[in-house]
Amino acid sequence: MDTAVVILNWNGLGMLKTYLPLLVERTTCCGAFIVVADNGSTDGSVEWLEENWPSVRTIRFDRNWGFTGGYNRALLEIDADYYVLLNSDVEVSPGWLEPLVGFLEEHPEAGICQPKILSVADRGSFEYAGAAGGFIDRYGYPFCRGRILSKLERDEGQYDSAEECFWASGACMVVRSALYHHLGGLDESFFAHMEEIDFCWRAKLLGYQVWCVPASTVWHVGGGTLPNDSPRKLYFNYRNNLLMLYKNLPDSIRRGRIFARMCLDGASAAVYLFTGRFQFFKSVLKAHRDYRRMKRDEDPSPFDEERNNIGYYPRSIIWAFFRSGRKLRWSDIERDL
Repeated sequence: MDTAVVILNWNGLGMLKTYLPLLVERTTCCGAFIVVADNGSTDGSVEWLEENWPSVRTIRFDRNWGFTGGYNRALLEIDADYYVLLNSDVEVSPGWLEPLVGFLEEHPEAGICQPKILSVADRGSFEYAGAAGGFIDRYGYPFCRGRILSKLERDEGQYDSAEECFWASGACMVVRSALYHHLGGLDESFFAHMEEIDFCWRAKLLGYQVWCVPASTVWHVGGGTLPNDSPRKLYFNYRNNLLMLYKNLPDSIRRGRIFARMCLDGASAAVYLFTGRFQFFKSVLKAHRDYRRMKRDEDPSPFDEERNNIGYYPRSIIWAFFRSGRKLRWSDIERDL
């Protein structure tokens, strides 16, 4: 059994200097080896790796292929039973890898899993990108155990049991290599953002399960490539969410569900317009325009009914959140999943 821990790097020298030494020290099981795939960095990342970490394999690209294209190209060059997609801004805990790979070894029906993801900035709180497992509502809005929309919970051991979920975070995601290649990897048309949710959804349509395994803990900085308050990030999230819905929803509900989602996007665009956030308004319009163009090249789900819906919230998480006065917690909606 071999496990490849693969970091995709783009001008992340500072993060590599901070977190790679801990990763090397704390990754000691499961036939693991570490690979850094570099997306055309210009900050001296590759030179620093070659000089200071010759034991870490480096794959060098001459341009930035994005999160999706970079990983797809790197993993074609790596032979292992399991792949770990790991962000460069993640601090792993001692013994972090064994519970994750061990879970997949013991549960052949599980194709993908993630650890519990806490915040580097506030080490006792969950981190936005993944927390204790990802879920999705009927309109495609993602949320997590421990993070509903922008509300983050403190980690008090309330989510320390393994839980089947809908998606695992690309910040630290373990996947069977055979499944990764069977699915054709991440969808490169996404470039970045939402690609791991689309990937997990496609795995679920094949009958595989996605799990969070909190026996493993990591800490994530987050927002390293694009800040959360970024018109470009908003564009990718809106465009890619529509592409994801188009690809994975069954034909019987696809058109109506996407129309509803686009109406919700339109409402948010109106808010951006009337509050003077013109770049965000333009990002929503551009996302919808590009979605209409790009969907022609995507293959929609062949299924005529929803499948493997564990982790799917059949209502609107946004409506539930604001109806609660922004006090919504996981325990308030868990029974509906």
